[in-house]
Amino acid sequence: MTQLIQNPVLTGFSPDASIIRVGDDYYMATSTFEWFPGVQIHHSRDMVHWRLLAYPLTRTSQLDLRGIPSSGGIWAPALSYDQGVFYLIYTVMAGRKGVFKDLRNFLVTATDIQGPWSEPVFLNGSGFDPFLFHDTDGRKWLFNMQWDFRKNHTRFGGIVMQEYDPAEERLTGPIRSIYKGTAIGVTEAPMVYKRNGYYYLLVAEGGTGINHAATLARSRHLEGPYETDPNYPLLTTHPYLDHPLQQSGHSSLVETQQGEWYMAHICARMLPGTRMNPLGRETSIQACRWTEEGWLELAHGSKLPALTVPAPALEPHPFSPMPAKDDFDAAELGLQYQTLRVPAEESWLSLRERPGYLRMRGRESLVSWHRQSLVARRIQHFQCVTETCVEFEPEHFMQMAGIVCYYDEADYYYLRITHDELRGKCIGVVRSQQGQYDEYIAHEISAAGWEQHYLRAVIDDRSLNFYASPDGREWKVIGPTLDMGALSDEYGGKLGFTGGMVGLCAQDLNGTDKHADFDYFLYEETKEKTKEKTKG
Repeated sequence: MTQLIQNPVLTGFSPDASIIRVGDDYYMATSTFEWFPGVQIHHSRDMVHWRLLAYPLTRTSQLDLRGIPSSGGIWAPALSYDQGVFYLIYTVMAGRKGVFKDLRNFLVTATDIQGPWSEPVFLNGSGFDPFLFHDTDGRKWLFNMQWDFRKNHTRFGGIVMQEYDPAEERLTGPIRSIYKGTAIGVTEAPMVYKRNGYYYLLVAEGGTGINHAATLARSRHLEGPYETDPNYPLLTTHPYLDHPLQQSGHSSLVETQQGEWYMAHICARMLPGTRMNPLGRETSIQACRWTEEGWLELAHGSKLPALTVPAPALEPHPFSPMPAKDDFDAAELGLQYQTLRVPAEESWLSLRERPGYLRMRGRESLVSWHRQSLVARRIQHFQCVTETCVEFEPEHFMQMAGIVCYYDEADYYYLRITHDELRGKCIGVVRSQQGQYDEYIAHEISAAGWEQHYLRAVIDDRSLNFYASPDGREWKVIGPTLDMGALSDEYGGKLGFTGGMVGLCAQDLNGTDKHADFDYFLYEETKEKTKEKTKG
């Protein structure tokens, strides 16, 4: 029986996939933006089943995100392999507002996909979405889009290329502008492939919203001139706003062991009846075929992405699912977690001080770009429950800890334990919506005498509800029903690029490092049963 690829294959905030095959193994690198460690690497043996395998950028010498704006940081990593070496090219976006883009493009290498990865080599800063092409003659070439901030100029100034000298570890020779794109505009994310005497240039166009698309061009010479596929674009959901895989575009290609071709691409699933996508931009895979004229098209004969795709003729290779509940018994954080901008260091986060617990020391507020104590994972389902149990004894309103549903410093919901000089220890909900902070004071409850604080967040499509319990059996609703749509890329015109995260955090704005001990963290896809369990 033929296996089917069920799209999206990477759910929840996993955009800009760069896919490669090395022997019988398939790898995809995706963007992580302001979250640390940098760049997720997913692995598969059959392109149906995928697992999170590694993060290449694990040291601040490779990636320093302190002070990086939200939706800055790691943009569009490009993974490649040549002569026993893995190459990873990535952009660090330090400034993204206004006409300027303050960015630096880097290269790291490794002989094992799981590392260790090298210290970074600086390449250039002319534009983002870099890609390293290894030609058959042994020469290597860097491609990226050219950013143009000048008045009366198109911001996306086309695709440029320059040779990379691996012995000198630097770019060398002239910079050539090779492709200006099509009438769709916003040409970026170049990927280059060589087949049957042609160099194929795959680019993203139309921006990351509803006009997003993938376009193919080709040339007999690497430096061009490139002709565009007369039947462009190769992939798009424009103008079909009801298609379940919206914003499809930014893509990369891979050839299987049997010569089949597949394309990994960005996509977004919207909440029913809205243009909001709190799961963020995800990754899907499409089967492709080459035409007699030497152009590529989707195998099902449409420009629209398919939800189910015939898988390659490979043996099924499922992986063991990640347990829903993490009891924090391991010596290190699981791969599902990331921290915000800074590494998980023993100075503020410990799995050793109290075995079986995650001890987190409170630091700066949820709006900080520097020293937050926040550990989170991706929200991957429209219906899910997350839960924790925390021991925490705040002494001041400046000390807080709890569970947070977070997009960025402007948009989040926080179920937190704190202390008020009049009400004592209490549990309540705070929110920030488009940067406007608010507290649901009327919904707060007293936690006097509670030794443990069970906290729960239940997500049901657009609805988010928080609950608390002193014993994990009898739950109280805390706060009103909240709008998950606010944790979306384009909510309020923010034009972000990440997705909803849920996690654990602590703050001590007095600077006294008050700690909270989290006993476990549970994340589970749910349906109606969760609503029944949390009634009352």
